[in-house]
Amino acid sequence: MLSDTHAHIDFNAFDADRAQVIERAKQAGLGFMINISIDLETAQNSIRLARQNPGFIFTAVGIHPNYTSDYNEKMLEKLERLAHEPEVLAIGEIGLDYYRDHATPEQQRRALFPQLELAARLHLPIILHERSSAHELVPILIEWQKNLPENSPIKAHPGVMHSYGASLEYLPPLLEAGFYFGIGGPVTYKNAQDKHSLVKQLPLERILLETDCPYLTPHPHRGERNEPAYIPYIASKIAQLKDLSLAEVSTQTANNAFTLFGLKFA
Repeated sequence: MLSDTHAHIDFNAFDADRAQVIERAKQAGLGFMINISIDLETAQNSIRLARQNPGFIFTAVGIHPNYTSDYNEKMLEKLERLAHEPEVLAIGEIGLDYYRDHATPEQQRRALFPQLELAARLHLPIILHERSSAHELVPILIEWQKNLPENSPIKAHPGVMHSYGASLEYLPPLLEAGFYFGIGGPVTYKNAQDKHSLVKQLPLERILLETDCPYLTPHPHRGERNEPAYIPYIASKIAQLKDLSLAEVSTQTANNAFTLFGLKFA
């Protein structure tokens, strides 16, 4: 079974053919996908989309660091109400992005810490966005996981580093803390030696497949809109890099998602 653990098919890039995109994903062998929100509006849209596709689409709710400039406590209250919906499997995507300047570092941190506390309180794993901020974000995550109660359901499997692009020096502490790593389209690019090295060093048991669609389209569709049906290109490249079969990669990455997000499929 293939899976896409990080999609944005509620975005308007899919307004014209969303139903067909979902059908193509199924035809490509996907057993499920997780649609990720970036603010309160997309959280509501993602939940609605999941309800329209029960058992195939699930969701995560959170406020992306680039959308935290107007963060306040009322937003957190609304987010918590949404997080209790049965379609919600995680808090995300959250994190720190010091590459873009849509929100100041202070504004991003002001939104990050309460969302980490929310995830801990609701026993939901986190989906992390990191860009040019690993030096600050990784220590925060390690400390957060360390302080989770020993009996917390997410202690051993706290979350996933989405589209990981930071230095490989951070892998050991993140792996030790139980984090997973989302691998997407860039791993298929010929010149992406950093992504290839990352996959080779990661245990297959800690890898999740993701598209981040409509962005990060894999080869040979680079330059086009991305969609979940392109997951096989990503899985095939991981199989090649790790000298495994496509079936092994598909099965293990799906099982990884089951473990992290608490999915219970036969």
